[in-house]
Amino acid sequence: MRSACIPRSLIYPNMTADANPKSDVTASDRPRFRPVPWTPLETPQDVELWIDEHNRTMQELVKPQETGVGVRFRLAPGGDVYMQTAADAVILDVEPDASWIAPLIMAATGAEQPSGNIWVLPDDKLVQLLLGLSTLVESSLIVTGHNFGKHGRKMY
Repeated sequence: MRSACIPRSLIYPNMTADANPKSDVTASDRPRFRPVPWTPLETPQDVELWIDEHNRTMQELVKPQETGVGVRFRLAPGGDVYMQTAADAVILDVEPDASWIAPLIMAATGAEQPSGNIWVLPDDKLVQLLLGLSTLVESSLIVTGHNFGKHGRKMY
C-alpha cells in the first residue's frame, strides 16, 4: 500500500507550457491534456485517494461551461473506456475494441451488460470498478466534449 498520494501535477499535468522551448509547436497546437501512465491502485484507500486527487484536478483544469467531461482509460490489452461520474451514477462508454472488458465490469459491479456501449452504474460501485480495472489500465487522460449519451452530465 502506498503511504502518500501522487501529486496532482504528476497525475494530470496541464499542457499550457511546452517542455521544449525550441519547439515550433504553438500553445494552440498542443493538446490541452496528455495521457498519464497509470499506477495500479491496490486497495480501496488507494482508489479513494485517486478519486479525491482526480476530482480536485478536474475542478482546477476544466471550465464550468465544458460538457462531456470525464476520464479515458486506455487499456493495456487494447481498447478505451471513458468514464464520467454524476451525482448518483457512474457512466461508462466502453468502446467496441474494449468490449472484452464487459465480464470484468459485471463481476466487479454486479451490473448487467447493456445492449449498447453505455453502462450506467450506481455511484456506490465506483471503488469496486476502479479496483477491478486498475491492473489493466495503461494510461488515463482527462477528456472534454465526449458524448456519454443521454445519461451524461451536461455541465461539470
